Amino acid sequence: MTEFGFANKMVEKMCRKKYDVIDIFSGGFAAVILNDKVGFIDTYGNEVTEIKYDDAGTTFANGFARVCINDKWGFIDVTGKEITEIKYDDVWNFENGFAKVLLNGKWGFVDTLGNEITEIKYDKVWNFENGYAVVRLNKKRGIVDINGNEVVETKYDDAYNFKNGFARVCINNKWGFVDTTGKKITEIKYDNVWDFKNGFALVYLNNKWGIVDINGNEVIEIKYDDAWDFENGFAQVKLNGKWGFIDTNGKEITEIKYDNVWDFVNGFAKVKLGNKYGFINTKGEEIIPIIFEKADDFEHEYATVTLKITVDETGKIKPFSKN
Repeated sequence: MTEFGFANKMVEKMCRKKYDVIDIFSGGFAAVILNDKVGFIDTYGNEVTEIKYDDAGTTFANGFARVCINDKWGFIDVTGKEITEIKYDDVWNFENGFAKVLLNGKWGFVDTLGNEITEIKYDKVWNFENGYAVVRLNKKRGIVDINGNEVVETKYDDAYNFKNGFARVCINNKWGFVDTTGKKITEIKYDNVWDFKNGFALVYLNNKWGIVDINGNEVIEIKYDDAWDFENGFAQVKLNGKWGFIDTNGKEITEIKYDNVWDFVNGFAKVKLGNKYGFINTKGEEIIPIIFEKADDFEHEYATVTLKITVDETGKIKPFSKN
């Protein structure tokens, strides 16, 4: 037996005689049409629902199918049981345990038992991710949890879902962060912010970049022309056209002097000065001189480098410099 068709040819032949239309099997079920009504059968030809619906989603998605009677929609499970009333103006497939439903121009959510976990009152809702969903009411956004509680009040002009425990929110074109209780961990003052990663987040103010920690402290002064997220305890920063590194305490472990830098790998970072490459360690020391034409990251305590040399007519290598 396969989910892509009938259990055997005899069942298939009988079903094709019985129904006007049989859709493609997906997830072990197929929608069928008989006398302009829709239902579902399994791979043995058993009717898992009555053939009574005016319309239906063509497949079960995450264990549930959308069904329609008299222009109203609801859900059935794989046993054919209607887990919700067939009363909504529109429904979307279940994602991460919840489905968006529309009634009288307003949106809300139902769970897999058919319970309305929120009031059906929002102008727009987004899918749940990691236990939270963004909602919009009266042109303002907030965030609800899986119990339907507005953990972030619907008062923000813009909001994004939680990533690593914090959400980006905006009022009057200024951005900041809130935690999963809705508490502001920063002032809503930045021109832009990025999601938290490894316990820190990039913030942008007056054309300069800095970094805040999970307590909202500006651990990296907002003075850099460009900055990257912390990786392995260090972040790349750019100032006046040159690059360097800072640690999580905001200390510049190198001069901001390089034309390019790369993340630390196995305790070493590749740096470029002019058209030459070398390596620094986590103390900012240039442990491999910046004299190489090409260099790859350290791997298993070694790095591959290419050095251009010049020889005279006798084959003697001429002295070389960092230039």
